[in-house]
Amino acid sequence: MMAEINGNPVTVSELQTLALVNFGHFTSMRMENQAIRGLSLHLDRLQRDCRAVFDTDLDRDEVLDYVRHAVGDEQGVATVRVTVFDPELDMGHPGSDATPHILVTMRLAGAMPPPPLAVRTFEFSRDTPEVKHVGLFSQLRLRRLAQRGGSDDVLFLETDGRISEGGTWNTGFVAEDGTVIWPQAAVLPGVTMQLLQNAYPHKVAPVTLADLPRMRAAFATNASIGVRAISVVNDRLFAVDGPVLSELQQCYVAIEGEHL
Repeated sequence: MMAEINGNPVTVSELQTLALVNFGHFTSMRMENQAIRGLSLHLDRLQRDCRAVFDTDLDRDEVLDYVRHAVGDEQGVATVRVTVFDPELDMGHPGSDATPHILVTMRLAGAMPPPPLAVRTFEFSRDTPEVKHVGLFSQLRLRRLAQRGGSDDVLFLETDGRISEGGTWNTGFVAEDGTVIWPQAAVLPGVTMQLLQNAYPHKVAPVTLADLPRMRAAFATNASIGVRAISVVNDRLFAVDGPVLSELQQCYVAIEGEHL
């Protein structure tokens, strides 16, 4: 694991606010040989979320310089995370004017896609779902409950029964006729989802548990996993090797990365 703040090695004192106050936002990217799929979209997200969270603008060129400095000449496959927070904000005065700092971390990435997921549903909606913020307690608590019950992860349902997203990923389905369907719900606009929607025919429509018998396959997407098959939703089994899933996986791999 490598970590730098504003281009310098991380100190314990700089991380105290992030650990104790836990107020900020981030994006995670998969870097392969100095290239990142959807890099511009990740930078767009950081700018948009910084305005929403801290009411100030973020310099995308500065962020990119910090990422380049942190990753150096690394030529392998790594997960790069950019976290934006202000170490001067405290719990008593989060309304103070913010000066966002840029924390860049890097770790080795696993193979893509990972093995299929078995998921369990919970009724849950993320706070401010359009922002990729660092407040992950509720998602991780439900992921823990799912894993303690024998599943791998969680799939969220809105109060009206519509499927929305996974714990830290977007989800999609393949209907019996081969149509790719992304659930219509309040979800994080994931970069991987956006890239796939731009590259592969699909529709966006409400999906409920009652619709699952009419689905051939299900999948999860984010920058770390690409397109990952879902094998089980509660007690319902799905195929994990169908042609549409393979096409989606190949489509994503074929998307050219943007060089740093």
